[in-house]
Formats: sequence, C-alpha cells, structure tokens
Amino acid sequence: MDRARNRLHYSNMNLIPTYALYGEQETLQDWLHWETIPARSRLHGFRIDPHRHEHLFQVLSLTAGEAEMQLDGTRVHIAAGSMVVVPAMVVHGYVFSPDVDGVVLTLFEQDVRTLGLGFDGAETLRASDRLVASLDGLIGEADHPGHGHDMAMRARLTLLLLDLHRARRAAMATPGPSGRAVQHVAGFRDLVEQRYRTSRRIEDYASAMGISPTHLNRVCQQVLGVTALEVVERRIALEARRQLLFSTLSVKQIGAELGYDDPAYFSRVMTRLLGAAPARFRAEQGRNQRA
Repeated sequence: MDRARNRLHYSNMNLIPTYALYGEQETLQDWLHWETIPARSRLHGFRIDPHRHEHLFQVLSLTAGEAEMQLDGTRVHIAAGSMVVVPAMVVHGYVFSPDVDGVVLTLFEQDVRTLGLGFDGAETLRASDRLVASLDGLIGEADHPGHGHDMAMRARLTLLLLDLHRARRAAMATPGPSGRAVQHVAGFRDLVEQRYRTSRRIEDYASAMGISPTHLNRVCQQVLGVTALEVVERRIALEARRQLLFSTLSVKQIGAELGYDDPAYFSRVMTRLLGAAPARFRAEQGRNQRA
C-alpha cells in the first residue's frame, strides 16, 4: 500500500544526477518514505538510471524477480530474497525484471548517523526472516502511528540498523576490533568525507581528532587493514571514478574539483589508483557499460 509523501530535492552535483527520490522534486517529511519497487520502476520502464542522493539513506528489499544494479560503476546481480543498503552519495541504478516486487525504504542519512549505525558503502545482504521482520515493523509503525510514536520509530529504526550491521558482520565472519578503534576510524572517515577535496595530509586529520598520526595509522590498519593515507586516496579515487563514469567534466576539471591543480600529477595519481590513466579508464569503462 503506497502512500503519497512529500520528498526532498537537492541540486545536481557536478553533472551526476542527484535526486531526493528518483525523479522527485518535493520534500520528505516525517521519519521516512516507503513504496513498492514496481510503483516507481514501472513508470520508468523498470529502469532507474544511475544517480545519487545527497542526504538520503535507502534500503531496498527484493522479494520477487531480479535486478542488475550499478554501484559506483560496478554491476551487481540482485536476486529475490536480498536486501541492498545504499548510503548517501553512492551512485546507483537498477534494471529490474518485469516481475519484480519488494519495497524501498528511504531515511535521512543524518538520522542513521546520529544513531552511530551508518554504513560507509553499499551492502548487499541476504534478507533473513529477522531482517524482513525488522523492516516490516518499522514500516508498520510508520503507517499506523500510536501512543509514543516517535519513541517507537526510533526504537524500530535502531533495531533495523542493528540487524543490518549484524547481517553484514555475519557475512564477513571476521572477529571485530575494539570499540574505541572503531570509533576512531568512524570519526576519521567522517572527516575524510568532509575534507578529502582539500586535504590529503594525515597530520591534519590526526590533529583534528586529537590523536597522533601514528595512532591513526594503527587503528586504520587494525579496523580496515589499510593505512590512513590509503583511506583518503581510496575516497579520492572513488569520487574520480564516479565523475569519470557519470559526468561530462573533463579530466582537468575533475582533477581541479578534487584539489589537484596540476593535471599531469592528477593523471599520475589516478593511473596508480585506478590502474589506468583517467582518459583511458573513462573510455574503457564506457565500453564495458555499453557491452
């Protein structure tokens, strides 16, 4: 049972389409929006072109049919019985089969982050009975508000996000690092998200966090298995990849957007991070997308 709601709209960013909800230009009210997958995809021939949401967090639950999904330029096949977590700013698109069914839940990314249960990237998970029950419980509370509605919504949202994180950890099947280390890395990633266009100096990030560069590197190695500089470079590479695949900006313009005034230096860095020079990467990936 789809309900009409107001939605958010944010301006286009660097020529990658940025929507509130796909094709919408209104304002999202209350805690969330939800709708069936066919309700919107059918209007667009079961194809949702690559786009991103600046401030929204989505959970897609596929209960029938299948989909080919693009996540930051990578193709992923999604089968019935799957859930997909799509945080803000992840470029994503879908091609659904005509027999598709399921729901898409849209939340404010800030509400998710405030609970300390955000995701740094997209995730595809098996839709266990527990996950489905948590999703249905949140939607049910949203559709039938009663006494203590706000408290119930926060509790239901927390439960769903916890279950999503538990499902992710179970899929990874690796022991977790200390909570303090995880907190440091989460704070570092938030800073990187804010500053990667203007700063690549690990000393700057460590100083802002009140820890030493050595300790920042140590917790990154412990939690992520990479250095702090690699975290920054991977975020830069991800944005460069997005712009090369989904925008019409020139390589020089993309470099300038990412804080590289010297186009030759930017090209060398991207060749190392992407495995090919930017122009070649764009041409080759464009051919792959059309194949």
